[in-house]
Amino acid sequence: MSAQRAPTGDRPLARDVPGWVADAAMAVVVALVLVSIVALSRVGTDHRPDPGAFIFVTGFGGVLLARRRFPLIVLWLSVVGTFAYYSLEYPPIGVALPVAGALFSTAERGWASWATTGGGVVFVVSLAFRVRDDPQPLGYLLGTESVSTLALIAAAISLGHGVYARRLYVAQQEKIARLNKVVEREHISRELHDTVGHGLSVISLQAGVARDALGDGNPTAAAAVDQVRMQSSATLNELRTMLRLLRSEPDSNSRGIDSLSDIGGLLAEGRASGLDITAHIDVAADALSPAVDATAYRIIQESLTNVLRHAGASSVQISVVVRDSVLAVTVSDDGTGASGTAVRSGGLGLTGMRERVEILGGRMDTESEGGFTVNVTLPARLEP
Repeated sequence: MSAQRAPTGDRPLARDVPGWVADAAMAVVVALVLVSIVALSRVGTDHRPDPGAFIFVTGFGGVLLARRRFPLIVLWLSVVGTFAYYSLEYPPIGVALPVAGALFSTAERGWASWATTGGGVVFVVSLAFRVRDDPQPLGYLLGTESVSTLALIAAAISLGHGVYARRLYVAQQEKIARLNKVVEREHISRELHDTVGHGLSVISLQAGVARDALGDGNPTAAAAVDQVRMQSSATLNELRTMLRLLRSEPDSNSRGIDSLSDIGGLLAEGRASGLDITAHIDVAADALSPAVDATAYRIIQESLTNVLRHAGASSVQISVVVRDSVLAVTVSDDGTGASGTAVRSGGLGLTGMRERVEILGGRMDTESEGGFTVNVTLPARLEP
């Protein structure tokens, strides 16, 4: 008999309700219904129900507390318990009600065939005993009585299987969405490789040709061409690395791109340029997705570049921390001059930073009072 578990079977029906709360609620409802039936069975008679009957029916509810971890055990305990209950000649409670919760739970976990088997055993065995012992007419037992019992068993199994099928559908949709993201990233990476990558390759090649043509007659121009060639080659290598990241899963451990672990070299360059840099970086090694890690590095790099180009600043404070699964990056300087602030606020560098942050689901703000400050918040880990 095949069995398949739902990929999301451990999730509660409602995302904001813990699983144990749902289990406890089901257990209490089943126990209360069965206890009420036992109590009402002796109303208007001189006989009081045996206390054992109340303990027994409470057990039908209590066993459901383990329904998520041991659905098959709960099912067969409920089936055997139903037969034991009637063998002790306790007040009638029906044969479907004691096992309805177990049938639902088993089907909900993806074991519909076992639930059907358990329900069938209860129905057939109980019907056989009713036909043998019950004085009611056979037509009544095979008609209204059997149909109502069978309907309740079928409803419990159908409802449980429906919940299972819904969870399976949601899991499949999530998988499809992840695959669509991968396809989209691969498409973007191909477009970037075919356009930007080709352009950078041409620039590097032509710079090499220009350098050979210049020879040693113009050292200044030769140095500038060498810088163009070196920078275009370095940018092309970085583009290729970023394309590899773009083609990988969001949480893959791709390395080779700049990250916060490389921030020391960036700070050293800034200090060598005359900046007094104070940095507070409180980020665990595995706290960030690779794309977020690389973006944080780029934010600091671009901010320091803007400081050197436009700010006229002498000191820079950098803070990078993770709190409650959110990465916060702050870069502030003591630069002065309205013109410098205006250039930085409207520059393409900051525009590119903001776009990159927003693509990752973050937010970027700037402040220009008493210097210039860049504040960025990003999710520490991207959803797969």
